Amino acid sequence: MRLWSLHPRYLDKYGLIALWREGLLAQAALNGGAKGYQNHPQLDRFKRQENPLQAIGSYLSFIVSEALSQGYKFNHEKILFPNFEEAFMPVDEATVAFEAEHLKAKLKQRDKVKYDELSRAGHLLINPIFNIQ
Repeated sequence: MRLWSLHPRYLDKYGLIALWREGLLAQAALNGGAKGYQNHPQLDRFKRQENPLQAIGSYLSFIVSEALSQGYKFNHEKILFPNFEEAFMPVDEATVAFEAEHLKAKLKQRDKVKYDELSRAGHLLINPIFNIQ
């Protein structure tokens, strides 16, 4: 399970679809389902929130918004608590840098345009629910 801190605009279609599916899996795990994933480390930052389901709902809402801007239609009705709350979860710069390098390696093989876009980005955008600490 990979729940990117990076803004979903950097993802190619395969990454965006995978993120949507994994975000829904995370939502299921936080809601008591997906037993095998309930203790996945990627869920820890959502579990630390006052309302984990609202936190993942915000995360998923921004994914749906980005998907629409790229011409994809994800079913927003699958989000249990859709909302657009911004900048309430911390993420450190080292995590963002690690994710950027990890994503570049994937994009280099799959999508040259997205790879170039990410490589040229000076200041990396992150998913709006996060703030860099």
